Amino acid sequence: MKTVLITGCSTGFGRQTALHFLAQGWSVIATMRDPAANTLAAHPHLRVLPLDVTDAASIESAIAAAGPIDVLVNNAGIGWLNALEATPLDMVRTILETNLVAAIAMMQAVLPGMRERGSGVIVNVSSSTTLKPFALLSVYSASKAAMNALTASAALELEAFGIRARVVVPGAAPTTRFGDSARAQIAAHGGFPQAYEAFVETSLAQMRAHATSGAVTTEEDVAQAVLRAATDPDCPMILPAGADAVALAQARRDGVA
Repeated sequence: MKTVLITGCSTGFGRQTALHFLAQGWSVIATMRDPAANTLAAHPHLRVLPLDVTDAASIESAIAAAGPIDVLVNNAGIGWLNALEATPLDMVRTILETNLVAAIAMMQAVLPGMRERGSGVIVNVSSSTTLKPFALLSVYSASKAAMNALTASAALELEAFGIRARVVVPGAAPTTRFGDSARAQIAAHGGFPQAYEAFVETSLAQMRAHATSGAVTTEEDVAQAVLRAATDPDCPMILPAGADAVALAQARRDGVA
């Protein structure tokens, strides 16, 4: 039985991905900052481990407890929405640390074992913001675009050792809470510059409209894409997940995105 370690499993894509791998007969190590927040039902092939992907000691402890890992899924990350002008540099560093540097740290932690065994797969979860520019997401998009480039380059290095690396690119999740959540987060970090208020309101309204349009990405879409990336050697380097992500990827290939 193969083992997958998935980061960020307390909610959303990570939680559903853990359930999907369990249903396919995998041994699953579901990690999260606070295992007390775990809502995954007990399962004989499930282990829940504490992991803060931004903390080196936490990574070392989780990897030691996990044992041999066949697949690493870097899913943990944080979002951010605000004008570039109004994004504090400490928030920029936090986003890059969590969304990019932490993924690198996790890859470095599992690669020695994979290399020694001559096999392994790394699946990094990115975002459809890398397929088309979206307003107010510049810093978040930068962190995810870097994830795409990281994975593609690392894949070239790792191929000789029998290790594959792939990126899953989810579209927008079907939630109307995004705008309200974004407002609260932004307010906690100083709010929008007054000059951007009208633009922000229009942008948030567009996001809410998209979230209720039906052409969005479900958690199961992402879980299925991650499983494919983990098991299909012929999977493309960048694999869109969800109807909107697939459409954006096609538009980009057609030169209209």
